[in-house]
Amino acid sequence: MTDIRRLDDATVDRIAAGEVVERPASVVKELVENSVDAGADRIDVTVAAGGTDRIEVRDDGSGMSPDDLELAVTEHATSKIRDIDDLEAGVASLGFRGEALHAIGAVSKLTVRSREPGATKGAELRVEGGDIVRQEPVGCPEGTTVVVEDLFYNVPARRKYLKSEATEFSHVNSVVSGYALANADIAVSLTHDDRETFATEGRGDRRSAIMAVYGRDVAANMVPVDGTDEPGPLADVGGLVSHPETNRATREYVNVFVNGRWVTATAVRDAVVEAYDRQLAGDRYPFAVIDLDVDPATVDVNVHPRKLEVRFADEEGMARQVRDAVASALLDAGLLRTSAPRGRSKAAQTEISPGESDDRDASGDTTGTNVADPDTTVAESGASEPASGDSKPSEPASSKTTDDATPAWHAEPTDDDTAPPTEARESADRRFREPATQTTVDGSDPAPTFDRLPSMRVLGQLHDTYVVAETDDGLVLVDQHAADERVNFERLRERFSGEVVTQTLAEPVDLSLTAKEAALAEPASDVLAQLGFTTTLTDERTLRVSTVPALLADVSGPELVRSLIDDFADGDPERTVERAVDDLLGDLACYPSIKGNTSLTDGTVTDLLAALDDCENPYACPHGRPVVIEVGRDEIENRFERDYPGHS
Repeated sequence: MTDIRRLDDATVDRIAAGEVVERPASVVKELVENSVDAGADRIDVTVAAGGTDRIEVRDDGSGMSPDDLELAVTEHATSKIRDIDDLEAGVASLGFRGEALHAIGAVSKLTVRSREPGATKGAELRVEGGDIVRQEPVGCPEGTTVVVEDLFYNVPARRKYLKSEATEFSHVNSVVSGYALANADIAVSLTHDDRETFATEGRGDRRSAIMAVYGRDVAANMVPVDGTDEPGPLADVGGLVSHPETNRATREYVNVFVNGRWVTATAVRDAVVEAYDRQLAGDRYPFAVIDLDVDPATVDVNVHPRKLEVRFADEEGMARQVRDAVASALLDAGLLRTSAPRGRSKAAQTEISPGESDDRDASGDTTGTNVADPDTTVAESGASEPASGDSKPSEPASSKTTDDATPAWHAEPTDDDTAPPTEARESADRRFREPATQTTVDGSDPAPTFDRLPSMRVLGQLHDTYVVAETDDGLVLVDQHAADERVNFERLRERFSGEVVTQTLAEPVDLSLTAKEAALAEPASDVLAQLGFTTTLTDERTLRVSTVPALLADVSGPELVRSLIDDFADGDPERTVERAVDDLLGDLACYPSIKGNTSLTDGTVTDLLAALDDCENPYACPHGRPVVIEVGRDEIENRFERDYPGHS
């Protein structure tokens, strides 16, 4: 017989608290939102041990009376809404559930001190594990101070699964940064283990807030977003977005504010990135601070217990307006160009003509090499480096030209960056319209045989990005960038095996960091050292790189430190150096690889496929994306409905 019982209140509270308080950053988010709602002009956030030991949020807002303070730590007590009608009409305040302080108090040791303006004294309340253990009058400044200690002390299972201090503080940093940028008229500071991470001035200047949080270099490369002419649900779209060359490998720097609420709205972030068209590589993201003004009744902020996600009544219309606003801002600033790959001139439009030789003739018609393999420099290859708008890496102690090592399958760019964006498409169309005489197409020669890949006859390129080939079983599409990336990765990994040899840079490279990157640089230094990077913080926001792995001496090794720092924060605290090496080499393999929108000759395609077939895993790039997609004969015939009755 099933024995069903009601859970006791303490157990219910701890279970419910898990929906609101996932980690220290969840606590900080709820408390900062309360401070903003209280009309604070200043908010100071201080954490210790990434927030697991202690969190303090102090504001100079409206404060609470002793009676309100006692009510505030009870379940579902709030001053933000009165009934369901307020919720249905749309919530203007950041907080409204009335469960934050109660949930936090259920899984920590919580102390709240508060005094209303004009009151002669304040009140202090102490809650441990959900129970009020002390309440007394105290002398304190106007406003509210909340101290959270020993988070999850009574829920050991939850505490066990927290990440490293560096990772937890990274999440805290993201939350406080988001609300500092959303509320430029509030002075916001963040301190970790007695070291100030950043502090905004609170003068209402959004660019000044960006400089405090992300640094001078990023702030200087932001352009204003000022509305859209597209019809849709948004009353206005504003903010700032970065120059395409000022980017990072993580999308977390795309900040979205809906009616002043900091949210992780994926649809909005995607729309911002799409507005850059092809000016960003697929694994790079801009800095952005996007304000959306929308009727509260048309957006649901009650989707998620922590109010991280919102749901738009007209998501498609919203995305269209955001794309238009951001694209217009970039166009006005002259930052949107043709569809050429970012950071390099438009690729030569060399057709895969039947039987054509890959040799260069005296007339200058070239289909030669440019993008180097891992043995050559990125600069030599013409590949787009991960530019950030910051200090450029100086020349390494040794550099050399190794043209002989360049793979044959890379196409050479021209000096013409003004070619119409449709030229590549027209070139690709010609390849499929013109009569084919290529031996691998007309069947006079057998298709090349591979060990791991299926045997295939190359037909051409689709959109100068995908190799199209015929197999005995159907059709194959090969992503040329992902294929080259896999080839480069496996070559790099073979060279990187064994002891890491370092090389001292002739001139150390100084990198300008964001507040988050600077806070993570020191705890990441040991992992970086094991990879061959010697780094030193020369001031609060500058990281000096003095040695790099010898393997990376001829490429932009110092710039890769940024990605490694982000990986360190977001990864598992027990992550091995070997995994870090693979991540590093995966990033490195991307930069010199063939880009999309690059024409290839028939011979170079064959060389690329042969190199891919030699790989241990030719079917996925180092980042997990597919390299080869097969469409079988049965699927093709099914799509064309060739099985209708009476068809022979």
